[in-house]
Amino acid sequence: MNRIPEKALFEKACTLYAEWNTRINVVSRKDIDNLYEHHILHSLAIWQYLQESGQLRDGLRILDVGTGGGFPGIPLAMMMPGCEFILCDSIGKKVKVAQAVADGLGLENVHCVNARAESIEGQFDWVVSRAVTSLDCFYPWVKGKFTEGILYLKGGDIVEEISQMCRKCKVDPSKVSAWAINNWLDDEYFSEKFVIQIRKN
Repeated sequence: MNRIPEKALFEKACTLYAEWNTRINVVSRKDIDNLYEHHILHSLAIWQYLQESGQLRDGLRILDVGTGGGFPGIPLAMMMPGCEFILCDSIGKKVKVAQAVADGLGLENVHCVNARAESIEGQFDWVVSRAVTSLDCFYPWVKGKFTEGILYLKGGDIVEEISQMCRKCKVDPSKVSAWAINNWLDDEYFSEKFVIQIRKN
């Protein structure tokens, strides 16, 4: 299941996003030329972390909260074809782009929904997200929706933010860990970016 998709599939994703972005802005127009490095590779840090930590397997159900145009969910679905992804966002036009890109890539393991996280029913193995809000605001949205944990992409000074979440949300600090993305991608852009894992209490 750890096969690398053909380069052509990543190129197709970049082309689809560039086309859609001219109609519905899901990536900063100044950043669209950096889509692969800043958005796709950044998203795939979660895949790499799961792989390195021995938690990657087929059959996982994953909820991507605040997916926007499909990050991190679509790149992860490309790398994890044996897993099911539900991508949700409260902004309908962004969900439209995410579903169109998923369809254009032939990703049958992706379903996009226009909804707030709190309204999503059922449980998932993992909840993933890319810095949609502070951790202390995010955690209550998804509490009780995961059996394994949360994988959250976040940059900057994360120590105080993690501490605040643990205090406000009564999360055991021993259940929280941070993995530096530049352990994997030796690039200045990722120098202060992390995958934060919050395991189930």
